[in-house]
Amino acid sequence: MGLSSGDAPEMWNVEHPDRIAKLYQGAVDAGSDLFLTNSFGGNASRLKLHDAQNRVMELNRAAAEIGREVADKAGRTVIVAGSVGPTGDIMVPMGSLTHALAVEMFHEQAEGLKAGGADVLWVETISAFEEYAAAAEAFKLADMPWCGTMSFDTAGRTMMGVTSREMVKSVGKLDYQPQGFGANCGTGASDLLRTILGMVDANPDLPLISKGNAGIPKYHDGHIHYDGTPELMADYAELARNCGARIIGGCCGTTPEHLTAMREALETRPKGDRPTLDQITAALGSFSSDSDGTDGNGPVRAARRGKRRG
Repeated sequence: MGLSSGDAPEMWNVEHPDRIAKLYQGAVDAGSDLFLTNSFGGNASRLKLHDAQNRVMELNRAAAEIGREVADKAGRTVIVAGSVGPTGDIMVPMGSLTHALAVEMFHEQAEGLKAGGADVLWVETISAFEEYAAAAEAFKLADMPWCGTMSFDTAGRTMMGVTSREMVKSVGKLDYQPQGFGANCGTGASDLLRTILGMVDANPDLPLISKGNAGIPKYHDGHIHYDGTPELMADYAELARNCGARIIGGCCGTTPEHLTAMREALETRPKGDRPTLDQITAALGSFSSDSDGTDGNGPVRAARRGKRRG
């Protein structure tokens, strides 16, 4: 859409609102019942990199206002989810980010999204559960419903070592419960579905969210390209439902073409049995590691097995 590498996408909420509206509209036209706002990096810590830490309220409100306008003219119920990404800082004691400061930053962003008309807050791509819990506390202060996902991108664990089953256990202890939780992004759709199965095996009380990337990122002609086809993402959506996910979407690299194929698959293909790990890799490609940590084994990179479809 023309965003230069290194620029803050959130600036476009006020500089190019027409382009952001077009982005949202593409998801709605493709059949999405919910879309995320252009506010993933809209907290003070991330915006400070662009000398915009004092514009948190303005940029998040604008992101949600554009989304509200698109959703309200859809002719059907479409949910505007206020996207909240990680602060980019490491929580104490390993880093300098305290719980209180994390809550303060997430709360500020949450109030901006609420003011703009977001229906629900949606924190994602979190690695440390301490930061996830801080977001939950902030959303309670904002009196907003929320959903939250973590990214299991390091041999089946998050970067900070959290496994799928540990997340289920930790979410169950939160004072302010989400409407749903799960996994997003990561290293590929097959890994993400293995994570979802790990969560299902931990007997969660809430709906599970599966939000996978459209294939694997590759550098091509000066830009990053995700190689997953619409056909692959259709298979992913079907498998995600069969794994037990209730809210299914696409993360990095997902286009309206992918979403259209996913919607069609979910509407036309009958619900099937829980897939085996072999069935997942046959359809979506091999896992990035032999273990996802739920078996007690440490991270070991898997040997590549066969060619990934798509």
